[in-house]
Amino acid sequence: MKKLAIFDFDETLMDGETINILAKELGFEDKVAKITNKAMNGEMGMFKSLIDRVQLLKGLELKKVNEICRELPLMNGAKDIVSELKDRDYTVVCFSGGFRNATTPLIERIGIDADFSNLLHYEKGILTGLVGGDMMYSFSKGDMLKRLQNLLKIDKSNTLVVGDGANDISMFKYADIGVAFNAKPALKEVATNIIDKKDLRLILDIL
Repeated sequence: MKKLAIFDFDETLMDGETINILAKELGFEDKVAKITNKAMNGEMGMFKSLIDRVQLLKGLELKKVNEICRELPLMNGAKDIVSELKDRDYTVVCFSGGFRNATTPLIERIGIDADFSNLLHYEKGILTGLVGGDMMYSFSKGDMLKRLQNLLKIDKSNTLVVGDGANDISMFKYADIGVAFNAKPALKEVATNIIDKKDLRLILDIL
């Protein structure tokens, strides 16, 4: 029987927040991190928080962005859990409110089937402060999950989702197993399972 596993990226598959790491290059890390925390706690809408943070990245070289993104740290157990899930006939997908510059290199490293995220706009190799893509709104992850389920003919009883912040809430209602991974209180409230240790292999105990 086909099954589907959806993982958030930042602070889930990857040990950190990509946009905070990028902002450090421009000296805006604290300002961006503050907005990130508001969004993850559900205190600020996903769309506005994304737009506001990406504007602060204006002027960063695309080459530098890609260099940083290729070196982002994996979460403990990320490669192992993906391998094990695929052995159990799961299609494994990454949803991220972050950027394809980061998600695509990482999913290739650990064997995830597909990634859906956002694109940083640039001109002549320099970020313009604009962004577009698949995951810009608070409802985006739930909306994309439902589409994938319809496409792959997989229902919620065979769906696992894993995330850490408020922007993951929308996908939890479409999965019978929703794991809040080192998560903010807003996500824990809707989760079926909670993991408060940085080890993705603990998901196997739930399955």
